[in-house]
Amino acid sequence: MKIWGTKNLGNPVRVAIFLAEKGIDVPFVDVDLFGKAHLTDEYRAKNPVAQVPVLELDDGTFISETVAICRYFERIHPEPPLMGVGPVGEAVVEMWQRRIEFQFYDAARHVFRHSAEFIRVLEPEQIAPWAEHNRPKVIAALEMMDAQLAGNRFIAGPDFTVADITAILPFQILALLDIKLPDHCRAVARWHEEVLARPSVASVIGERG
Repeated sequence: MKIWGTKNLGNPVRVAIFLAEKGIDVPFVDVDLFGKAHLTDEYRAKNPVAQVPVLELDDGTFISETVAICRYFERIHPEPPLMGVGPVGEAVVEMWQRRIEFQFYDAARHVFRHSAEFIRVLEPEQIAPWAEHNRPKVIAALEMMDAQLAGNRFIAGPDFTVADITAILPFQILALLDIKLPDHCRAVARWHEEVLARPSVASVIGERG
């Protein structure tokens, strides 16, 4: 078993933190995105949409999409639960995971890929107005998170879940863009400080650069 994707870069970060929380050790194989290794025929045989990460099982099965990979590990290693417990718990975690992914992560990623000069190798047709269109969406998403975190320790409730893991990567993007957390988002600031101190997060994010 192995995971194709650089452990501390992009979406593989989310899988790496998920595995660290569960205490599962799976080797990561670096994929040079800037060298366009993901666009080779060999890599497309693993994932035809040419994205990372990809989980390769021992029987030759390839599983792509970050949440699908996490779901696989949740089923074979259910403790600690990171995707909710019971019908309601699972639905609430999935609801917040999708909100964070579609409202926060996507907005931050659009700003990044359409404004950061060094990412042109991956996004050669940058559209500056699209980046600016998404900047206020980032702030709106942070305010949505702040309202939720004002009454909850973590995004989906009292427990750390995949929703929190999904929210970590956009903050790495905002740091690259020098976008500051608004002063009024105090609950998000409290949450961010706490999650960065988790051993699972520090072990992955701390390996960057």
